[in-house]
Amino acid sequence: MMNVFVFDIETIPDVATGRRLYDVADLPDKDVANVMFHYRRQEANGNEFLRHYQHRIVAISAVLRSGDSFKVWSLGQPDSPEEELIRRFFDGIERYGPTLVTWNGGGFDLPVLHYRALLHGIPSPRYWDTGSEDPAFKWNNYLNRFHYRHTDLMDVISGYQARAVAPLDDIAVMLGLPGKMGMSGADVWDRYQAGDIEHIRNYCETDVLNTYLVYLRFELIRGQLSHADYDAELARVRAELSQSDKPHLQQFLQHWQP
Repeated sequence: MMNVFVFDIETIPDVATGRRLYDVADLPDKDVANVMFHYRRQEANGNEFLRHYQHRIVAISAVLRSGDSFKVWSLGQPDSPEEELIRRFFDGIERYGPTLVTWNGGGFDLPVLHYRALLHGIPSPRYWDTGSEDPAFKWNNYLNRFHYRHTDLMDVISGYQARAVAPLDDIAVMLGLPGKMGMSGADVWDRYQAGDIEHIRNYCETDVLNTYLVYLRFELIRGQLSHADYDAELARVRAELSQSDKPHLQQFLQHWQP
């Protein structure tokens, strides 16, 4: 298993865009966000989840499995600007060309990253290549939903059937994994306003751990890992988490059923 990069993003309302869209330049951030939620509820029959281009990224967390190494972390620092987080993400793709793994990344994380890269003018030729630069990318690139260079587990396991999709939390718990552990994406805006970016990053890291462990199970059922290899990968993750000095990773390990 070489260069597998599992990632997840956490977002808040992009109030700068909200001010431009709704002509509310004089309102504070919280009120601008409420205006954005209001218009979205009107547009989407009560659903206030904002459109992709109205999200701002405040955390990108990842699991990297490469060679003999396993790492879970959040890109940048808690006070890193959004542009730096996104640049680090795409720089990693340019440098290593990893297999990307997500849960609903095709439906949410990657479109948001596209819009934010567009906003900040962040290039990533390798990510956008569909064979014009590297012929190998014609049949296995990041943009085609049926290629494994980006594996959206939610899409693949549901057979690309909208009626069959499931939340990551439910599937993680079904497999004996910790799942959300007391926080969800709906809490991120409140946490951000309270200045608790570290908690958001920690939560995001547990989400990518859940996703990576579901991915290992997927690799087992599609024959890419033997049972012995699968057990060895689980043991590797447990060993790495047991050595971590991060309380949220220790808590994840404690809630992970054998």
